[in-house]
Amino acid sequence: MRAPPRLYALVAAAVLSVVGTALVPTGATASAASASATTTASVAPADAPSKPSKPSKATKPLRPNAAAPPKLRASGNKLVDENGATRRLLGVNRSGGEFMCVQGYGIFDGPVDDASVKAIADWKVNAVRIPLNEECWLGLSHIDPAYGGANYIAAVKALVARLEAHGITPIVELHWSHGTYTGGDSHCPGTAYATCQKPMPNAQYTPAFWTSVAQTFKSDRAVVFDLFNEPFPDRATSDLTAAWKCWRDGGSCPGIDFQVAGMQTLLNAVRTAGAKNLVLIPGVAYSNDLRQWLTYKPNDPAGNLAAAWHTYNFNTCSSESCFDEQLAPVIAQVPFVAGEIGENTCSHGYIDRVMAWLDAKGASYLGWTWNTWDCSSGPSLISDYNGTPTNFGVGLRDHLKGMQ
Repeated sequence: MRAPPRLYALVAAAVLSVVGTALVPTGATASAASASATTTASVAPADAPSKPSKPSKATKPLRPNAAAPPKLRASGNKLVDENGATRRLLGVNRSGGEFMCVQGYGIFDGPVDDASVKAIADWKVNAVRIPLNEECWLGLSHIDPAYGGANYIAAVKALVARLEAHGITPIVELHWSHGTYTGGDSHCPGTAYATCQKPMPNAQYTPAFWTSVAQTFKSDRAVVFDLFNEPFPDRATSDLTAAWKCWRDGGSCPGIDFQVAGMQTLLNAVRTAGAKNLVLIPGVAYSNDLRQWLTYKPNDPAGNLAAAWHTYNFNTCSSESCFDEQLAPVIAQVPFVAGEIGENTCSHGYIDRVMAWLDAKGASYLGWTWNTWDCSSGPSLISDYNGTPTNFGVGLRDHLKGMQ
């Protein structure tokens, strides 16, 4: 999710039909939302549905409360575990680590203790995506040391361990990054700091971030890496070929103010650090456009990549006909993970359709987001951290629980 400030949430709701992403609160709102919750390393302080289909018996979703989550790898267009069994990632996002630290309110938004993780597992979730902030991980000087550097890394590692104790696959993902950007769809043009979604990762800090993350988790092959939340180099230039070349190769990109680290550079950082973990790589247009993903797919010496895609009811590609045209060719060749699915309706008609289509393809998906914000402007899956679903979240919960 792009996660613009709550202050312009109502304005952004109209814009979202074009740019496509969801919202998270600014620190002030997050603070109020989490004031009664215990946070880790934190002070107090976003067409009728078709019947969901079940996965084939040959495809086994990961199950919570297993001894340990599997060590996933790509095999053809499937994810498989260490025994060669086909697996799918089915779960939720747990937002907070991308914005709380840089706003000076803590590390996570709401509790991340064992009870809160158990509540997630009770939905029969087998994967949780954890958005991160590169400046907080690297402990840059403007970040409060209480929420950055070693303290931030320790908190992330602790959450990863809790998830794994419940048999849940952790997906660590770079959400907010450094770099001044003043072009199309600029969300925080007045600062270089990692306080919003940027169009691409930066060459100054992002390779160092992924080198450090890879070194931290390379001995744990159950951890999945998601390189960058929602690239949008195609909003910085009208030249789509140039946008995709920027996406892969980085450097001086048209319309982007800073030097870019492309997906190949970030993947190289992970592999050079010795990590062979599964890596997810998103497309452009806020991860909603994968039409040239196969053409510009980075080279991976470990052969362990999956395509990542995001979809909301207000995105450009939000119909089954578009899925058939744009996504099916990618799914036919590589593992496919819809890292964010959601809608701004406070209902679940759209994600019902998305889940049915992805189930039929044996693909993976995770709902945005396990936070107690509003079910439309978040969109939030829950109304409390005991796992009480919103009218939106009940669709995902019931679908996952029905896949027994």
